[in-house]
Amino acid sequence: MDYTMWLVVVIVVLALGFDFINGFHDTANAIATSVSTRALTPRRAILLASVMNLLGALMFTGVAKTIGGKITDPFKLEHGLTVVIATLVAAIAWNLITWWFGIPSSSSHALIGALAGAAVASEGWAGINYSGFSSIMTGLLLSPLIAFALGFCIMFLLKHIFANSSPHHVNKVFRGGQVLTAAFQAFTHGTNDAQKAMGIITLALVAAEIQTDLDIPLWVKLSAAFSMALGTSLGGWKIIKTMGTKIFKIGPINGFSADLASASVILGATLTHFPVSTTHAITSSILGVGSAKKFSSVKWSMAGRIVVTWVITIPIVSVLAAIVYYFLSLFLH
Repeated sequence: MDYTMWLVVVIVVLALGFDFINGFHDTANAIATSVSTRALTPRRAILLASVMNLLGALMFTGVAKTIGGKITDPFKLEHGLTVVIATLVAAIAWNLITWWFGIPSSSSHALIGALAGAAVASEGWAGINYSGFSSIMTGLLLSPLIAFALGFCIMFLLKHIFANSSPHHVNKVFRGGQVLTAAFQAFTHGTNDAQKAMGIITLALVAAEIQTDLDIPLWVKLSAAFSMALGTSLGGWKIIKTMGTKIFKIGPINGFSADLASASVILGATLTHFPVSTTHAITSSILGVGSAKKFSSVKWSMAGRIVVTWVITIPIVSVLAAIVYYFLSLFLH
């Protein structure tokens, strides 16, 4: 193989590695509430999440095209393959750091921030497609707010509907319901998050002039979907502990409400081709549910720590990707 093809192979391996890490990093998001309330055993929850992630990943491609073409123009990047490698190295590094410390940060923010930083390092500020990037940032900012509000409304409604029911009856009903919402949650995670690696690989194929459009090849869809499902099967127990116990004490009705709210937001984003952070949507919905249950029951110090991570992810990963790009350019250009 020639030099370009070797770089493409490296990118595919890194992108699938990112998807694999995303799988075990974000598995907690889909199943934390159902595990913490004992609606599902950890083993069954992981299996359910793996299967539904795989199905979701295979069904949509709109978000992949957004990632591949709206942040930067792959047809105009002079060193597009180096940009993609720097993006993936920075995003993977951030994911591993936050996973190690049990912080539910966003893989989406990491990837989008890294791609923007690497594109600027390569092309200057002209390397950013401002209209596309700003629309993506708007989606990333609005989705947690919508998830918080929807989680609050669903919990507020259910709390009043079941106000006179026995706690035992309510727990029994919603533990069963949590199996369905956990499956819905994992499915929507696959529809949005797996597409991000698909978009990055396709961007690389365009930059290498292997293909001339942003249509997602079948082999890219299959490999990304299976990589995420495999990563999901390994789980992310540190983040499960944070999401399931450290924000507030979650009961079955709370977990049901949070999962339904966040999965609805994620699916809506997928249908409109917007990449959103599943982590942010799920965490925000849990905060909204906790606020509706009892505002003082939410451990706001932990919530604040999570929010700080949200805010700093894009600038830190952008700078990291730029540094990686400059380092790689010494050897690859």
